[in-house]
Amino acid sequence: MTEPALRVLYIDDDPGLARLVQKGLERRGFEVETVQSGAAGLERLTRGGIDAVALDHYMPGQDGLETLTSIRNLPDPPPVVYVTGTQESSVAVAALKAGASDYVVKTVGDEFLPLLSAALEQSMQAVRLRRAKEAAEEEVRAARDRFEALAAERALLMREVNHRVGNSLQIIAALLHLQSSASPEEAVKSALAGATRRVMAVAQVHRRLYTSDDVGTVALDQYLQGLVEDLRGSAEDGDSNVISLKAEPVEVDPDKAVAVGVVVTELVLNAMKYAYPDGKGAIRVVLSAKPNGRVLLAVEDDGVGQQVPAPAPRSAKGLGRMIVKAMATKLDAEWGQDDSHAGMRITLDFAGHSERRQSAA
Repeated sequence: MTEPALRVLYIDDDPGLARLVQKGLERRGFEVETVQSGAAGLERLTRGGIDAVALDHYMPGQDGLETLTSIRNLPDPPPVVYVTGTQESSVAVAALKAGASDYVVKTVGDEFLPLLSAALEQSMQAVRLRRAKEAAEEEVRAARDRFEALAAERALLMREVNHRVGNSLQIIAALLHLQSSASPEEAVKSALAGATRRVMAVAQVHRRLYTSDDVGTVALDQYLQGLVEDLRGSAEDGDSNVISLKAEPVEVDPDKAVAVGVVVTELVLNAMKYAYPDGKGAIRVVLSAKPNGRVLLAVEDDGVGQQVPAPAPRSAKGLGRMIVKAMATKLDAEWGQDDSHAGMRITLDFAGHSERRQSAA
């Protein structure tokens, strides 16, 4: 596609020379208008449609430098090539400082028009490049704004989804609790109570995501704090001093938080049932960040060391062990029992959010 001809305004108080310049530039493909004063040139520029200006230095009344300053004060002014008949470099320097894109010295030879034509072309090319750069920057800003708006909308939708999921899980937990209360069988009551706590462990994650600005990560230490408080409240005698938490700041993705929450729930419930047959004792949950970006989780007690017995078919104890093993597999965790501990100590070593993000990069 052929670009339209450049429309040039030539400002010079010499009508004869202006006419010669007009004809010479038009032969080179320009569209040229002429005016004989700076005031007339400014008036023409305010009507728009001019791509570049050639401006003479010596003019009565308002000279070229004054006119140049006025042009530069216009909104989105066209480039100005300053034309002077003097060889004094001070005039050219003053024009460039005032904002001229280039300058050409009028001579009696044949080189003036080719030089002026080249200067106008180069000035317009610089304008095109500047405008293309500004347009690209504006497109980048618009794309960034669109992305930020979409990200904010997605985060809002995700928070709303987590809010609804959390509410639904709380309803399920409440129904399980009602069913447990209505059952005369202790085994059924115990099984339903365990199921209720597992559901609440998952619901706790969604409550965290609903109140967080970052729906992509969960502060695991804060999540475990809420989970441990729930487990304390669910203890049969309401003793809140049995379970303790010591956690360093750790971030993981929501799926990992759910898995960790289920593991902690199972191990704490097992400890509550089997660690202290003759009474209550300490159950400790410890979360620490390792230097290599991995996370170490430990659930321990000082009891008899029987809270994770060998699996028994169709037993609650066997179910708990299978759940812990399944969640450890989901976490891709190294897990085991610390035989040097006096009671029972189960540990899980798994990748934190930072290690997963770096490996993805």
